[in-house]
Amino acid sequence: MTHRLYLDHAATTPMLPAARNAVLDGMARWANPSSPHAEGRAARAALEDARARIAAAYGWSHEVVLTSGASESLYIALRRSMAPRRLITAVEHDAVLRHGEGAAVLPVTQGGILDLDALRAALAPGMLVCTQWANSETGVIQPIARIAEIVREGGGKLLVDAAQMPARADMDVVRHADLIAVSAHKRGGPPGIGALLVRDFATLLPMGGQEKGYRAGTENLPGALGFVAALETPEPLASAAALRQRLEAAILASGGEIVAADQRRSPLIGAYRMPGVSSAAQLIRYDLAGIAVSAGSACASGSLRPSHVLSAMGWAEPGLREIVRVSFGRDTTGDDIDRFADLWRATAAEARARAA
Repeated sequence: MTHRLYLDHAATTPMLPAARNAVLDGMARWANPSSPHAEGRAARAALEDARARIAAAYGWSHEVVLTSGASESLYIALRRSMAPRRLITAVEHDAVLRHGEGAAVLPVTQGGILDLDALRAALAPGMLVCTQWANSETGVIQPIARIAEIVREGGGKLLVDAAQMPARADMDVVRHADLIAVSAHKRGGPPGIGALLVRDFATLLPMGGQEKGYRAGTENLPGALGFVAALETPEPLASAAALRQRLEAAILASGGEIVAADQRRSPLIGAYRMPGVSSAAQLIRYDLAGIAVSAGSACASGSLRPSHVLSAMGWAEPGLREIVRVSFGRDTTGDDIDRFADLWRATAAEARARAA
């Protein structure tokens, strides 16, 4: 039987061997990092070393709050911000839409880029603006430096959801953001650990407990060590870009359509339309053939509602429901891409034959 092929890394990534080993090491350090005895102090030292290495991996020289993942990081940033109002883009992850309840929603272009004129018009001093680095469904990368310039001129603060960003993939995020949400399980680390990178704690209202009072709960030392190990394992972005180009050439040749083809996109994520075949039918076909892809964010793809991201970009029926997401990982190979492309071509050819 042909081995299963995993092309849904934007949902979660397999844990790297180095990360698994680091988690096991952390489990051997069983003491509570907040305890004052020798065992607790040793655990605290390991935790603070992990915190410093997480910051270094991203090129961050300010504060790091360890959390349970990017969703909690976004919750803290949005709900505990001292900002009087919040602005979010229409293509943000479901976690931002939930935690940013009451925020003004900014439109995007057909390419999925934040409408900068709308941002200028809506911005007022003290506001918190939340945008993603790259969209988890389409891979479209936001122009962080341009957005940050507008936010600064308007007297606001910038929060970036960087869950899909490999470490040091875009230093504009580190240079310009006031708050950055990151996650381990998107980068080959364990689930249940992430961080909120904070430029200045004065922008957040403390809530008591651990993490200098900005997050309650016993610290997850095994998770933090696993996060470090994953971040310190390089991601081959250049080879991923070549693989995506190879796949997209095959998709275009078979009558498919690339979502936001003319935009700067993450080399790890692509969204593709197969005319005449619903995304649900495609997913079943691929899964039965041993290939895992998705129809968008894992937090929303299990529902029957159409993608709010694609809707915000102007997609309408039937194209809105004919798009699947393919996302690459460290171990994705050219043979993997060819295997998926062969099945894509066969499925598209059958659809054309039915329509003839």
